[in-house]
Amino acid sequence: MFADFLFRRLSLLLFMLFALTAFTFALNYLFPGDLLTNFSGELNANYSQTQILEQKYHIDDNLLIQYQAFLIRLFQGDWGLSLSSGQAVFGHVKQLFPATIELCVYALIVALCLGIPAGVICSAYHNKWPDKVISSLTLLGFSIPVFWLALLLIMIFCLSFGWFPMSGRIGLLYEIPPVTNFILLDIWLHDFPYGGQAFADALHHLTLPTVVLAMYPTTVLVRFTRDSMLTVLEQNYIKTARAKGLNRRQLILDHALRNALLPVIKQIGLQFSTLITLAMVTEVIFSWPGIGRWMIESIYQRDYPAIQGGLLAVSFFVIFANMLADVIHTLLDPLARNQAHGKV
Repeated sequence: MFADFLFRRLSLLLFMLFALTAFTFALNYLFPGDLLTNFSGELNANYSQTQILEQKYHIDDNLLIQYQAFLIRLFQGDWGLSLSSGQAVFGHVKQLFPATIELCVYALIVALCLGIPAGVICSAYHNKWPDKVISSLTLLGFSIPVFWLALLLIMIFCLSFGWFPMSGRIGLLYEIPPVTNFILLDIWLHDFPYGGQAFADALHHLTLPTVVLAMYPTTVLVRFTRDSMLTVLEQNYIKTARAKGLNRRQLILDHALRNALLPVIKQIGLQFSTLITLAMVTEVIFSWPGIGRWMIESIYQRDYPAIQGGLLAVSFFVIFANMLADVIHTLLDPLARNQAHGKV
């Protein structure tokens, strides 16, 4: 039954979360410096504060008790203090992570809107000029490094023509109080007199980073959709429908596309995981205030509690996104459900 598959996936999720938290906990011992500072982020604690912190973090107890206390603090939102800012790491994560998620979601939407139709066109005109043109452009886009594409677009569209801003999420003229930390949603929630202009300005800032970040998953989805469509079009039921006189549009839209998209759904989860890592480079180049840029700055500043917190948040989200895509794929694909139940 599907409940068995869901139970196995939940068990796998718990195991992966255990491995993630155990690795994050071990970083306190792997990082250089004082162990208590790595746990708490407190740099200049006096003697009495040190005693309190040692009891709080169970420094004198065994590793199992320390790990148990570490898990409790994670659920309580006590992720320590940032060495560079002196503020709570969990507060930084809550403030910055929505900016990264927002950028990745819009990039994924662009990749889906461009990649899937382009892949369908390639399969419909297999080995003809539309297929050759799109495949060549896909290979070119796949080969371009993200940082090089970002710098090239900045040089052309920002410095030469001045059509787009180079950095930030919104212009300095607009002050949007954070509610969800998703800039477009916050603008929509606040009924400002200049809300329409602020929304347009936020989209203007979002355009170039989204295009850069969407390049890689778009090329992957084009190739994956094309191969999946070609495989489906060779099935016997498609040949039977073609023999009955159905035209190309009917074959693709009414019969082939739905089955060809099932493997693509699973690929979407993998691409979203890739977007999280590519977003780090994109955020640095465009000065996008997300968690990727914050983590890279923390690495340069040797801010170990911030590195731990960012690693934990990003890794948990990647694991959850992949699990969710796997569950959705199994729900929609009867063959995957049969395999999940141990049937053939």
